[in-house]
Amino acid sequence: MTYAPAFNPAAAARSVVPFPRQEASAEQPRVPKQERQPPQAEVLRVLGQNRFRYLHHNGAPYAVPYDGPPIAVPLRAAAHTGTGSLRQHLTLAYVTEHNRTPSQTALADALAALDALAMRVPETELHLRVAPDPDDPAVSWLDLGRPDGESVRLAPDGWALTYPDPEAGPIWRRSKLVRPLPRPDRIAGGWRAGLEEFAALLPFTPETLPLAVGWLLAALRPGIPRPIAYLTGEQGTGKSTSGQMLAGVIEGARAPLRQAPETLRDLGPTTAAGWVLALDNLSGLPGWLSDALCRVVTGDAQVTRALYTDDDVNVLTYQRPVLLTGIDLGALRNDLAERMLPLELAPIPRHKRRTAGALWSAYEQAHPRFLGALLDLAAAVWADLPHAADLTERPRLADFAELLHALDRVTGWRSLAAFNGAQDALNDAVLDGHPVAAALREWTVSPAFPSSGWQGTMAELHRMLGSDGRGLADGWPKTPAVLSARIRQVAPALRARGIHVARTSGSNKNGKVWAVAYAPPS
Repeated sequence: MTYAPAFNPAAAARSVVPFPRQEASAEQPRVPKQERQPPQAEVLRVLGQNRFRYLHHNGAPYAVPYDGPPIAVPLRAAAHTGTGSLRQHLTLAYVTEHNRTPSQTALADALAALDALAMRVPETELHLRVAPDPDDPAVSWLDLGRPDGESVRLAPDGWALTYPDPEAGPIWRRSKLVRPLPRPDRIAGGWRAGLEEFAALLPFTPETLPLAVGWLLAALRPGIPRPIAYLTGEQGTGKSTSGQMLAGVIEGARAPLRQAPETLRDLGPTTAAGWVLALDNLSGLPGWLSDALCRVVTGDAQVTRALYTDDDVNVLTYQRPVLLTGIDLGALRNDLAERMLPLELAPIPRHKRRTAGALWSAYEQAHPRFLGALLDLAAAVWADLPHAADLTERPRLADFAELLHALDRVTGWRSLAAFNGAQDALNDAVLDGHPVAAALREWTVSPAFPSSGWQGTMAELHRMLGSDGRGLADGWPKTPAVLSARIRQVAPALRARGIHVARTSGSNKNGKVWAVAYAPPS
């Protein structure tokens, strides 16, 4: 990781230019040189240079205190929950040292000068909640969101509460969505005892619990694509509360779930401002949101025009864990289904139901213990990850599959098999909800399908599949070109069920020849 060179306080103090001399007049007697006071703006500028070093992140300037935690403070924000703005820090320093309030004009001039000085520093990566170690790729960091900057250093040989190096990093970025986490505890029973307490609070089925733990571990590991956790179950299974608690393990207790954004422009800022993107009570996914969520888990950048400019832009980059809750998302697109991790919640018997107050009280008391248990387990999984070379097959989310493989070796669970089984079930759901895929499945398993396969043009395939009135139904592709596009959309799901549709190298007088083959999967 590259960090901006720090301002030297002594050099910064020497860099103050001489203040202009005021000429004496008959009406204004000459003031002795030693009694003259520098303008407020110059005093504030020197305070800013002596107390902070400066860096850039996504084109925006930030300040990091020399004598303080490695938490970046924005220059251009008027106020900022959690870190404060540089304007607030300078105002506080001036009031403390001079026992008077600086003028807003002086503050604006000082901040403009510091902003200009910050132009010379290189771009530096700031991290929100989770960060890689700048020197060791096997080590990761977790920001506890505390004012003093105390963090967790998570390594294959264990975890420790410590403070990042102010110069080497990582340097944290805070937002209004970054809530404090409790200091994790080590308990006598180890990670098993802590996760048993976790399982007693969230009604996951026995098959689902290992997948929920795997998703949490993936959320602690920076820079990898993670599946979209989807909490589902019948009405009354506590989906919203369970989602809030699951995300809250690494986002802070009672971290709010959000409603789905109305536009893509709204999605970017809310995603970049927090670590877990948790959307509640979804009853369906519009196409643009389905595509956007795929990009969020693999890494995305949103570029928008900067306000009050014609040729400047704002850039938001993010790769986030995503959590959704709902009863039925409707028909899923294949690319989203391949990134989904369904987490089934069991019905809660009436004799086991608790009031919201009692449930959250128990959660907050247990939070330090199962956070510590999760870190204990994460250290063991991190140490086992090199054995991922043993895997012979990997799904689309290969990094997550390797993590589950290590989790199974450490725990004796079968989380990777459960994940592959969930993917198969989602493939079937995609095919059942897709009219073209359903028609191909019906045709290829029927006696009418040739045992050696079928060959012909896309126009011929369009006429054949659209027979029996199917071509008149809503949603059916009206042209062969649209049919070809729809087949490509679900080609991976079709192949998983033994149906192969591909264009051959041949052609006839009616156009390019396509081949359809069916080989039942073992």
